[in-house]
Amino acid sequence: MIRHLKFYLLGVLLGAVACSQNRSDAQPTRSTVGQAPTNMQGLAVATLAGGCFWCTEEVFEEVKGVREVVSGYAGGPEKKPTYEQVGSGRTGHAEAVQVYYDPKQVSYATLLDVFFRAAHDPTTLNRQGPDAGTQYRSVAFYRTPQEKEQITAAIQRVNAAKQYSNPIVTQVTAFTEFWPAEDYHQGYYRLHPNEPYIQSVSTPKVEKFRKLFPKLLQSPL
Repeated sequence: MIRHLKFYLLGVLLGAVACSQNRSDAQPTRSTVGQAPTNMQGLAVATLAGGCFWCTEEVFEEVKGVREVVSGYAGGPEKKPTYEQVGSGRTGHAEAVQVYYDPKQVSYATLLDVFFRAAHDPTTLNRQGPDAGTQYRSVAFYRTPQEKEQITAAIQRVNAAKQYSNPIVTQVTAFTEFWPAEDYHQGYYRLHPNEPYIQSVSTPKVEKFRKLFPKLLQSPL
């Protein structure tokens, strides 16, 4: 997988850029905490994978009723995987986000609609745009039978609406463990708004969400 800066810059020129590992010192304009809330009272958790987590983290950070979003890794057996290990495609993990939300303000079904309709393309197998590999696969992790039913219903709903020309290929998988990504990945979209990858790949997805779900936007962002 093309991850390092020299390959990233080459990818920009070739129009095939992948989720980069740049660690510039740009200053955040909004919160980039990237940690689970210390007080979980009244909160629920959803774990979703939809390609590079920089974009999916930002989409869910902007949803009204979401308290915090953490980028990380899920779906593989290895304990405490690193970014480099996951990037190799050999750990079985996918880049994922853990969404901490208030179900009194936003429902799990609504989060699923955002996930399937705006946060990523759920019809591409092991790929999101220029990012290819099982680490970029689409996965909806369920914690209860009820969540599994809601995921299945959301898939059927979006397929029936024919928003996409191809059927959804998202894996529906029981949740086992989530490992937070390294600190420099948390809030990456907000920290590095001018990076070519963010501008060309992530921003269009975020703007798609804002256009499709204007009533869900937190104010201020």
